[in-house]
Amino acid sequence: MSKGSILVVDDNPQNIQLLMQSLQSEGYRLAYDTDGLSALERLKNSSFDLILLDVIMPNIDGFETARRVKADVATKDIPIIFLTAQTDHDNMVEGFRAGGVDYVTKPFDKEILLLRVKTHIELKKLQDKEIEATQKEIIFTMGAIGETRSKETGNHVKRVAEYSKLLASLYGLSDDECELLKMASPMHDIGKVGIPDHILNKPGKFDPAEWKIMKTHSELGYEMLKYSERPILKAAAIVAREHHEKIDGTGYPQGLKGDEIHIYGRITAVADVFDALGSSRVYKEAWELDKILELFKRDSGTHFDDKLVTFFLDNLEKFLEIRDKFKDVI
Repeated sequence: MSKGSILVVDDNPQNIQLLMQSLQSEGYRLAYDTDGLSALERLKNSSFDLILLDVIMPNIDGFETARRVKADVATKDIPIIFLTAQTDHDNMVEGFRAGGVDYVTKPFDKEILLLRVKTHIELKKLQDKEIEATQKEIIFTMGAIGETRSKETGNHVKRVAEYSKLLASLYGLSDDECELLKMASPMHDIGKVGIPDHILNKPGKFDPAEWKIMKTHSELGYEMLKYSERPILKAAAIVAREHHEKIDGTGYPQGLKGDEIHIYGRITAVADVFDALGSSRVYKEAWELDKILELFKRDSGTHFDDKLVTFFLDNLEKFLEIRDKFKDVI
């Protein structure tokens, strides 16, 4: 298992070779570029835990490269260690002002290099865990707020989160994506905070005008979340927008069909409907399990992804265990 990912940026092939050999032997995953512009281009599509950055390079120097890395919201949190033979006061101050966290002097001392790399990657991972934990707490809180406004319980979002993770795993998504969807799916109905109470909590059937307003919650949720560069919130934006789409194209808000619907939306659709039908709401009583299963069988391939329905039905006991674990307390 990789200890972390590192981008090496240096215009000297010998330095690159030495760094690659030293770090790969310790279990780090590496990539390299020979100038700042190439590194910035790579960072548009790849993420790293650390950047080792030479100072004197063609095109733009290391200090300017660092400033551009720190100016981009998608890369600003990546720690930068400068590689340089210039350790005078002015150069070191400029490096720290540009966003560097440390210096490694040339020629490299392997032991010092490895210790500094290890320290800063561990700090980055701790920071990432803290950010992720904070995001998760905010997401569950905001999701619960959306449900509370519609007189639903906070346990609804917990169950949807667990159902979504289980379905994602059964579908074959990676462990990271399963966990990402678990954290994102509680925000599926966050757009309900923008729906008037007299519509949101109406005990009877919506009239056409009310239904038109109610359906806007999907786009409202997406608009609230779409500007974030954080993976969890980007996933939550997809879920908020697409969990009411249907495989046959009759859903909303975009009328997407089949695989046009993101797998996160297709998974959350199954999880949300299963939980909603089995729960009491202001406009209905909870359905019996047999009736719920009958609906999923009937709407497989039209409303719901047929593969997901098969996984759901074949593993029903696991879903019922989750339902029982997070029962509503009345």
